[in-house]
Parts: sequence; structure tokens; C-alpha cells
Amino acid sequence: MRLDSPVRWIAGLVLLLAVFALARPQSLTLADSESTFTVNSLAAPAGANSSEPQLTIQGDRIILSWLEVTGERATLKFAERTASGWSAPQSVFSGSNFFVNAYDVPSVHALADGTLAAHWIEKNGADSDSDASKVRLSWSKDQGHTWSRPVSPHHDGTQTEHGFVSTFQAPGAGLGLVWIDGRATDPEKETGDMSLRASVYDAEGKQLRETVVVPRVCECCSTGAAETSEGEIVAFRGRSASEVRNIYVSRFAAGRWSAPAVVHDDGWRIDACPINGPAVSANGWEVAVAWFVAKNDQGRAFVAFSHDAGRTFAPPIRVDDASSLGRLGVQMLGDGSAAVTWIEFANQHSQFRVRRVSPSGVRSGAVTVADTSGGRYPRVARYKNELLFSWTDGEGSTSRVRTARAGIDGK
Repeated sequence: MRLDSPVRWIAGLVLLLAVFALARPQSLTLADSESTFTVNSLAAPAGANSSEPQLTIQGDRIILSWLEVTGERATLKFAERTASGWSAPQSVFSGSNFFVNAYDVPSVHALADGTLAAHWIEKNGADSDSDASKVRLSWSKDQGHTWSRPVSPHHDGTQTEHGFVSTFQAPGAGLGLVWIDGRATDPEKETGDMSLRASVYDAEGKQLRETVVVPRVCECCSTGAAETSEGEIVAFRGRSASEVRNIYVSRFAAGRWSAPAVVHDDGWRIDACPINGPAVSANGWEVAVAWFVAKNDQGRAFVAFSHDAGRTFAPPIRVDDASSLGRLGVQMLGDGSAAVTWIEFANQHSQFRVRRVSPSGVRSGAVTVADTSGGRYPRVARYKNELLFSWTDGEGSTSRVRTARAGIDGK
């Protein structure tokens, strides 16, 4: 999870070709035969030296979270989308033990009963060069004014990696989450497998169970989660015995996780983690999964659609224009198409872009949301009749989280 992990850092440099530039939201128009999207700036609630944004949605509530760093201390903050913009920022937790990186970011999620659930990643152990980490969870019953004592969903006690969390509303309960778990690994010998695990908590924050979803997955790619008509679906990057790293989904229904189903057999074999996980969105039975592939050193972004809640997927549709660094996001729209975001990379320049893609393969023109660094994850979420975007502008002490919006005319 650390950026200075040698294999991952090298892999990240090779695959990302990160180009750092100041981000400037643009007011441009994306048009297809049915609708027009215009991306406009939206004043962000984040302060100076902010980064690592995340957007979560539950019902009609959407929350933006981010980190603000001062010296060695980081603070997890959040704000909620309102009719007039963003609410005043509130703090969840502050400490000097945060894992702060662009790939494994915290979140704040509003549950169905109004409870707020937050997660973040902390270092685990005294060795500052170690990748050992733990997931931390906290709940608020008073709209973020006070928070419960942090707990971890894993209880193995190993100083290994735990992270890349996706949270969701568990059916008939409270918080649900999945994470990448390294308890079966030996960091010194660099052996063993990272697994995908899941847990469910009741409405009072009591842990009900912990489950192995998949025993071997890609070790440092983010996960994604969405709610279908049949229950939750999670997307993740797998890892075969021959180092093929396809994208898979698993569905959570009737209290059980389904066997993983491949979205598409890309055949991308890489002996290192690409640090580039999938995104998933759902609307009833319709599901879209978006992901990155760099087979033959050609960076490409794809999206695939399912009409049966993720049991099967149609052939993938290419999203990018010239080349992509990945970092995909996806949001289903009311007409069955999807808004897909990615980092386009061309002429040594990277841009955060969005376009509409239909299940039949029709693509609208692409709109640049912002010029941005290819090494960070931008975010997208659908809120009522708009798309919300967030990304990090600048680097280091000059970084700041930005936001923008695009109306979608009810579609």
C-alpha cells in the first residue's frame, strides 16, 4: 500500500507515466443524439493540502470525503451535497498513523437509517518502511458531530496489509464492506496470497460475521461495490496462478457471496500489481463495470454491461480515445447507458475525461473535466439529475480537492 514499495512503485511508474499538471475544470459540452452534458465548476469544501477524494451515495444522500494533511498529521473530513452546494466540512478522525496514498483512500458512507459509517487505513507496526496496515471503522449516530471508538473488521493480528475497502448498505443490517486482506502472506519472504474478505455489521455497529469471498486476488488494486435488484455486487481484479489479472465480480444475496464470475477474459499477464482497480455501478438489473488493461504495453479503458444483475456480461466496449492510464469510474444512467470516466493519456499529457457509452456500443464525444495528474484517482457519482466529479489538483503541499457537476436531464 505504500508508495515506496519497490515492485509497486516501479509498476506504477511504468504503467501510469504520471504527468503532473495543475487541474483546471473546463466548461465544455458533451452531446449525443438524446442529451447534452455540460461540466461546470462546483466550489469544493476542502481546504489547503487536501487530497484523496471519495464519493459515496445511499438513496438521495451523497457524501464527499477527503484527507487534509498538516505536518505528520492527517484528518479525515467530509461534506454532504445540498441544494446550494456542499455542507460545511466536518472532521471524523485525526492522527499521525494514517496511510496516505492516492490508491487506497478513506470514505464516509450514509447508511439507510441515517447512520454515518467511516473507514480509513492506518499503519500497523513500528517499522516505517513496512506495508503492514489495518482497516479502521467508526460510526456516527448524530450526523457526524461525534464518532464511535474505531474498530477493525479483521482480527488476525498479523502485521500484513489490509485495505482497498468498499462499503455498502448490507441488506437487513447496517454496514457491509469488502477489503483486500494479507494475513496469509509472509512479507519478508514475499510469499502467500492476498484474499478478498467481507464483513457485515448490524445497525448498532456489532460485527455479525467475516467471510472469505475469494482466496487469491490482485494484491493492491482497489475494489468497487454497487447495489442491484438482487443485492450487492462487488468488482475486483483477480490473480490467476499464471499471473493473469482479469476483472471479476461476486454477488451478495441471501447472506452468501457467489462464486467469482469473470467480466471479460483480457488475458493480461503481469508479474506485478498494476495498482488500477475496477469500478462498478448498477440500476436495478442493469450493471456496468469499467476497468483498465495494458496488454502489450498499450493502456486501454473498457466498460462492459450486464442485464441480469451481474451474472453475465456483454463484450467490452473501448472507452478511451488514444491511450489511457486507467483510474476508471462509472455511473449507470436512467436510459441504460453509462457515464464513464477515465484518465486519457496522449502527447505526454493526461486528462480526466467523461463520456456516455450505451450497451450497444454507441459512444458520445469525450469531455475533459480537468487536466490532472495521471497518478491519482478522480471520482464520479450520480446524484439525482446530475453527475458529480472530484479530483486532486496539484501535488504535495499545494494539493487541493476540486469538484464539478454536470446536469443529466433526468436520464
